[in-house]
Amino acid sequence: GWRAYNSKEMPPKWIVKDGMLTFDTALKLEEEWTGGNDIIYSKEEFDNFELSLEWKVGEGGNSGIFYHLKEGYDGPWQVSPEYQLLDDEGWERLNNAKLEDWQKTGADYSMYPVQVNEKILNPAGEWNTSRIVFTEELVSHYLNGKKVLSFIPWSDEWDQRKANGKWKDFPDYGKFKKGFIGLQDHDSPVWFKNIKIRKL
Repeated sequence: GWRAYNSKEMPPKWIVKDGMLTFDTALKLEEEWTGGNDIIYSKEEFDNFELSLEWKVGEGGNSGIFYHLKEGYDGPWQVSPEYQLLDDEGWERLNNAKLEDWQKTGADYSMYPVQVNEKILNPAGEWNTSRIVFTEELVSHYLNGKKVLSFIPWSDEWDQRKANGKWKDFPDYGKFKKGFIGLQDHDSPVWFKNIKIRKL
């Protein structure tokens, strides 16, 4: 059921290997790929849900989980909320730059940073578990068994954050109440397994 965003095909570097869904940067392509590299689970759209998965990234790796995703845009990030997945320390080291809190693993990217003093994030190359529980009353992000943030979607506070931040020029960002689940490719190695979702 997986395919590229805005495409009927699976991007060639996204493969299933040893029971894992992985973006393999080492694969050499015979032909240039012109489609998008973010992928969606296209068999069903979800509104209220609980999603859990295990993931790991390479050093400095960057990925994310999209939801309520609709196609027809330049990229999922223009319309879909994102649970950020990142090698926080490795990214800062390799890029010689400091991340904002809303860019780090577990954040609702560019909307809500992690709200706990300490989070458990295993380093690059080691497995982490993430979980999203979404209802119209409350959204919660979990990382390695610990709740790291929660917020009320489409609330006055949510609207204010959208209007005053990165999404102020993207009127369709976060507006859909049902859509696809997606996984982000930032051209760095990433692995997923045990992807599970249930409707609430």
